[in-house]
Amino acid sequence: MTKQMPYWRLSGFYWVYFASLGIVVPYWSLYLNSLGFDAKSIGELMAILMATKIIAPYLWSWIADHTGHCMKIIRIASICSSVAFLGVFINSSFWWLAVVMLLFSFFWNATLPQFEANTMNHLGEFTHKYSVVRLWGSLGFVFSVIIIGTLLDEYGYQLVPVSVFIMYILIVVYSFLVNDAPCKVTHIEHGSIFKVLKQSHVIALLLVCFLIQMSHGPYYTFYSIYLKQFDYSNAALGWLWALGVIAEIILFLFMHKLMPKYAPRLLLIVALGLTTIRWLLIGSYVDNLLMIIFAQCLHAASFGLYHAVAIELFHQKFKGKLQGRGQALYSAISFGAGGAVGTLLSGAYWDTYSPQLIFGAAATTSFVALLIVLKFTNLENKAAIHQSLKT
Repeated sequence: MTKQMPYWRLSGFYWVYFASLGIVVPYWSLYLNSLGFDAKSIGELMAILMATKIIAPYLWSWIADHTGHCMKIIRIASICSSVAFLGVFINSSFWWLAVVMLLFSFFWNATLPQFEANTMNHLGEFTHKYSVVRLWGSLGFVFSVIIIGTLLDEYGYQLVPVSVFIMYILIVVYSFLVNDAPCKVTHIEHGSIFKVLKQSHVIALLLVCFLIQMSHGPYYTFYSIYLKQFDYSNAALGWLWALGVIAEIILFLFMHKLMPKYAPRLLLIVALGLTTIRWLLIGSYVDNLLMIIFAQCLHAASFGLYHAVAIELFHQKFKGKLQGRGQALYSAISFGAGGAVGTLLSGAYWDTYSPQLIFGAAATTSFVALLIVLKFTNLENKAAIHQSLKT
């Protein structure tokens, strides 16, 4: 690690941010279900959380890139998301929640891409060690998903919004503990972002990111509801969600060794292949606990391996002042557009078709992404890989 890098403060921010995600992702749909919403309405509301990632990260990143103060943007966005979230406690009608979720997620989704860019800048030439910092976010997710899952049966689903709000306050606190990375003077002219986006391999990368997150739509929205239909307890749900992230953590511990050794394209192929297998197993073997446990372990590939590679590829392709917008674009296209489309489609057809068919469609989507990666041989920057090997 670099001597100047504030390792524990960066890790602490990741911890609290993903601890909030560890409540929203597994339990927000169950909270909405407890309010009496059907699958279609839940899909629409959850899609709002994803859809704001399409616009918010890029808008805020444009401001950050032009001001050079991404942490100031993160602090403002964190405060605004906390204030907006208070609306959840006022009313629980569909349209009220839709507006409130639109507001708080617009600010909440602005923070992570900027923090990712700041972390990469703090890492300097040691960007392949990103996963060693990021794994603390996974630990935060595991903590909250287990604790909340254990307490839900006793305290009910109203615990969900209260817990999210507490985490949002902690995000605000940590945003004031991290500073912007020192600016590095560069004499390289990186030009317009549209010049980068016109490259065929960049378009292919964006499409792959869109498709893999689209395939996650049924999982992030209905996995908990799906397992509840087969009499899994809330505590069991918590541990299964946690297991997936624990597998992700183990992978992150080794990613700083894998990234310099293997080409990003090869790692991406492995991630997409295992993702396809994961969705097939969840759809077909939900009543087989051992299969579900194995499928959760594959989260190390479908998110951990994929995400670490994607962060590196976007860092390679969007240089200088384009870096913040590059990370925001990654978030917007994948977690935003891809996640929203996957969530809306799964919500629209969940009650019409079998969950097996829905997860089969998810597997098909990730397989198409795999085929795209196989076609393009120049996704990675060979010079950047060579530099990583030297370091």
